[in-house]
Amino acid sequence: MDKKNAMSLEFDSKSENESFARIVVAAFAAQLNPTIEEIADIKTAVSEAVTNSIIHGYDGGEGKITLTCIIEENKITVTVVDKGKGIADIKQAMEPLFTSRPEMERSGMGFAFMEAFMDDLKVISTPEEGTIVTMSKTIEEVSGF
Repeated sequence: MDKKNAMSLEFDSKSENESFARIVVAAFAAQLNPTIEEIADIKTAVSEAVTNSIIHGYDGGEGKITLTCIIEENKITVTVVDKGKGIADIKQAMEPLFTSRPEMERSGMGFAFMEAFMDDLKVISTPEEGTIVTMSKTIEEVSGF
């Protein structure tokens, strides 16, 4: 079956919108008939990406986050974009336990969780211009009884 679908959403960089983003992506991904575990993985990865934009990209200040989802066949690709302060050293930022906000008691596991829960993760960032996080997951088709 040829499945293609897309959606895009822009919202304020407020912490209360993190759960909104999780729910929107979960609802959109539901058309692939994922398992509860697959939905949980996607929601966790989206939560981490959006939280990073809010806390690190905008330092908790005002800004916009754009969330895009594309479904092609049985794969969902989620992109989270901010126009915040960007990441100077992406490789360092992706190291487990690294955080640029230790005063907030951040765990530094955001990118590690995204990598663990999704099949593919790409991060593009330019200081003072923003960050694009693109991650995808293939939903395995479950055969009927």
